[in-house]
Amino acid sequence: MKRVLITGAAGFLGSHLCDRFINVGCYVIGMDNFITGDRKNINHLFDNSNFQFIEHDVTEFVKIEGDLDYILHFASPASPIDYLKIPIQTLKVGSLGTHNLLGLAKAKKARILIASTSEVYGDPLVHPQSEDYYGNVNTIGPRGVYDEAKRFQESITMAYHRFHGLETRIVRIFNTYGPRMRLNDGRVIPAFMGQALRGEDLTVFGDGSQTRSFCYVDDQIEGIYRLLLSDYQYPVNIGNPHEISIRDFADEIIKLTETSQKVVYEDLPIDDPMQRQPDITLAKKLLNWEPKVDRAEGMRKTFNYFKGLTREELYKSEHKDFSSYINK
Repeated sequence: MKRVLITGAAGFLGSHLCDRFINVGCYVIGMDNFITGDRKNINHLFDNSNFQFIEHDVTEFVKIEGDLDYILHFASPASPIDYLKIPIQTLKVGSLGTHNLLGLAKAKKARILIASTSEVYGDPLVHPQSEDYYGNVNTIGPRGVYDEAKRFQESITMAYHRFHGLETRIVRIFNTYGPRMRLNDGRVIPAFMGQALRGEDLTVFGDGSQTRSFCYVDDQIEGIYRLLLSDYQYPVNIGNPHEISIRDFADEIIKLTETSQKVVYEDLPIDDPMQRQPDITLAKKLLNWEPKVDRAEGMRKTFNYFKGLTREELYKSEHKDFSSYINK
């Protein structure tokens, strides 16, 4: 039985990864400190004999008893509403946290997969974005704490691969959606669906001409799984290349939710990317992977999940109290 450590296990993608590896017969050790993760995402796993949970901050030394075959590092704030409130923790988990886990992988002779992001491309001047594009990132802008944490994460991972011969994998994750997303995490899909469910107008930033490409979570998890088991150590884009403008997407949400809200416009945030579309040529060739779930089907499943939330969850304006982390 393969033993797998998954950090950020109580998060959106982390919890789905726990499910996937348990379903294929692995013993999973989940790790999270619940800064942005939610225990309810993994409640269904606590009675599973093939699941162990450790509450821990990976920016502190990480100790795991016994052997490890794989480590998947998914611990990190991932939405602007979070990393703008806890910028130092965001930088630390991408740097110190990654360093700790690479050291653990070296000690255990384990293969490690690092969760990077399309944000390493910044506000891209190349479209669509392929893995050989170096990006256009404002290092000192408010979003730079996340972008640069992930760029450093990639650099130190490759340094461990080259210097120590560590088996490493790097996935660049593009916009992903599905059940277990936080309704109020600041990203466009939960934001639109939450506003629709509350009877509020849908807020579009800028003129809505900026584009995004949305990948359903099942497709994303499959791509990550295939990359982990591949023999490729360089970054690979995993995302859905079907692009849509935010303005058109708002209209789709209004139609899906059968609401009568209108779209309202606000100023575009600093350094908000105007285009985001993955070139997945490498993933197709290397992993024989491409998305299978179309946006209409995925959005129906996601909306049904959000409709099942309690009234308290639907109207809660803040997901977490970050006050205890501000000075760390």
